[in-house]
Amino acid sequence: MRTRFPAVLAATAMTAMLAACGGGDAELSGADEPLRVGASPVPHAEILRFIDENLAEDAGLDLEIKEFTDYIQPNVALDDGSLDANYFQTIPYLEQQEESAGYDFQALEPVHIEPLGIYAETLTDLADLADGATVAIPNDPTNAARALRLLEANELITLADTGDTAPTSLDIEENPKNLEISEVEAAQVPRSLADVDIAVINGNYAIEADLVPAEDALALEEGEGNPNANLLVVRTGDEDDERIQQLEELLHSDEVRQFIEDTYEGAVLAAF
Repeated sequence: MRTRFPAVLAATAMTAMLAACGGGDAELSGADEPLRVGASPVPHAEILRFIDENLAEDAGLDLEIKEFTDYIQPNVALDDGSLDANYFQTIPYLEQQEESAGYDFQALEPVHIEPLGIYAETLTDLADLADGATVAIPNDPTNAARALRLLEANELITLADTGDTAPTSLDIEENPKNLEISEVEAAQVPRSLADVDIAVINGNYAIEADLVPAEDALALEEGEGNPNANLLVVRTGDEDDERIQQLEELLHSDEVRQFIEDTYEGAVLAAF
């Protein structure tokens, strides 16, 4: 009769190998898989590439970076499991997205701030803005509210007190220059500069458009105390993933702070 010992020994060896890899079945643990992170091209993906090229290997982290040019798809991809994390948004934007789309996400610690700025192709002083001037602002609720508050901070409009609710264009109480405000998808606002008198542009999209916020903006958001810091976001329950913790540590390292300071010269500010 043919013995079955070799087969039994082979099975035992396979079980031992899987146990050594951290898995009870034929699956490897999450720590053995690349960490898939979605990010806006600038500065988020640039910061992640700096980590990948200079810090990740020593930390034992394998990063897979996917770039997105809009503010909608990174959360869709995180929700459907195509990503393990994304890095592009602020807490106010995340809260609005969770409310409207029903996401169950967890925000981690602030990494950086990209101040919104007011830009123009020909105007050099907001005091010279003409009556009836046209203004482009981002169309998503969070950045629209930030843009309106920046216009108010520069005495171009006055907003109603909306409490904890983000203001919209409908909350403009006073508009002494009769500004015509149009809302445009955030990534497209820089392209509208030729068609409007002024535009309020997110820091990352300003950089992509070869604008230098510290030099070209007619006005910038204040960085200190700004609640709109960008941060890593994961599905709720994944925040303790070893790979997520490794990336969080690297995102808040002295090396990343120095990279932000050296690369963006005030257009992006470390928030840690």
